[in-house]
Amino acid sequence: MKKYALVTGGSRGIGKAICLRLAEMGCHILINYRSNTEAAEETLAQIENHGGQAYLLPFDASDGQAADMAVTDWQTAHPDDYISILVNNAGIRQDNMMVFMQDAQWHEVLDTTLNGFFYITRRLLKDMLTRRWGRIINIASLSGIKGLPGQTNYSAAKASLIGASKALAQEVATRKVTVNVIAPGFIETDMLKGLDEARLKPMIPAGRFGKPEEVAALAGFLASEQAAYITGEVISINGGLYT
Repeated sequence: MKKYALVTGGSRGIGKAICLRLAEMGCHILINYRSNTEAAEETLAQIENHGGQAYLLPFDASDGQAADMAVTDWQTAHPDDYISILVNNAGIRQDNMMVFMQDAQWHEVLDTTLNGFFYITRRLLKDMLTRRWGRIINIASLSGIKGLPGQTNYSAAKASLIGASKALAQEVATRKVTVNVIAPGFIETDMLKGLDEARLKPMIPAGRFGKPEEVAALAGFLASEQAAYITGEVISINGGLYT
């Protein structure tokens, strides 16, 4: 049976790398993105050029109604299939010291990561439970484990995602649905723009930033049959920066 994987925020960075990795494993990929159609089409083309199959599924992860409509349309067009792998990767940063943080900076960051996880996972969970197989992989952050100054909003969102994942893993384990978290440190993506590389790299025992492909390799394993007995785990990829 074909395996369909939905990757939110799948057009760039870590999300794109995960799309490419899952496609290499033979999954049919649903590339979610909010507004960057050009990047999403480029990811789609890369998958197809390597013999894979993918579809574009644009919607704002923080908008529950939009997410529901997009998934419903896909399900209507694919009545015999279901999305068995979900990677909740969509997230945004709006860094600021808390004393200066605006309401919108708080709500938009939490809405995308935490509400997005809730809306989309809830929508897909029933099919996974009914079919008795599913993989849910949530992309958190070092910020959600350690906390980082200037990121009380981002740290709150990612820490909440970790707690929710641990609870959900226990709810669904008997139906062969696993829920795991990947917590990247500093990874070479657009999210690092504005950060001081020269100051940060010496703090990392590995002496470098990570690559999106390294995160994607772990996501691929967690999505596989070999990871069936791993659930409720938070796995860091940070070069030894925080253990």
